[in-house]
Amino acid sequence: MLLRLLPFLLTILAALAMWHFSSRNLLRQLSARSVPLAEPGLTPVLDRLRAALGVPSLPVFVLADPKANGLASPAGRVFLTEGFLALYRSGQVSAEELASVIAHEIGHVASGHARRRMIDFTGQNLLQLLLVGVLGRIVPFAGVWIAGLITTALAARLSQRDEYEADAFATALLIKAGIGPDPQLSLFARLDRLVGAGAAA
Repeated sequence: MLLRLLPFLLTILAALAMWHFSSRNLLRQLSARSVPLAEPGLTPVLDRLRAALGVPSLPVFVLADPKANGLASPAGRVFLTEGFLALYRSGQVSAEELASVIAHEIGHVASGHARRRMIDFTGQNLLQLLLVGVLGRIVPFAGVWIAGLITTALAARLSQRDEYEADAFATALLIKAGIGPDPQLSLFARLDRLVGAGAAA
């Protein structure tokens, strides 16, 4: 019985090792390409977020990337890209709107999404391996394709859930900080155009 389970146990161990090394490698790459955020014009809104959270500091960093984006790392750091800061400096994005991006990413950190996404990614790879093994025997040629469709649909559903949770957290934090949800809504309404502008900057 144990011999039959051995391939699955080894796959799980390999997946866990891959998650551990991927997480450390991602943080190393992000750290090498980023510096702590030091933008005087953002200090007042960041202080309001920090006070609302009841923490002594916010781990916000600027990532060397021309695209307008924000992200959270598994280690709990929040990153804004240089592309987003360029939009702020050119007046296309207000300090409060940028604070809403930071609040959204803090929502990912507070909810453990960055770490969970790494685990989910590893789990999805494992699930795909298992599905390919099973479906490959039942439907030899289409098994790999069906397994890919199932895991892609699962990943999209998990990602959408995480975004809703981060948005809800950000709204609550912005209200508690006295900023309110309006900057979040105004930025969201223009996000596609701004992301394109940030990518071109």
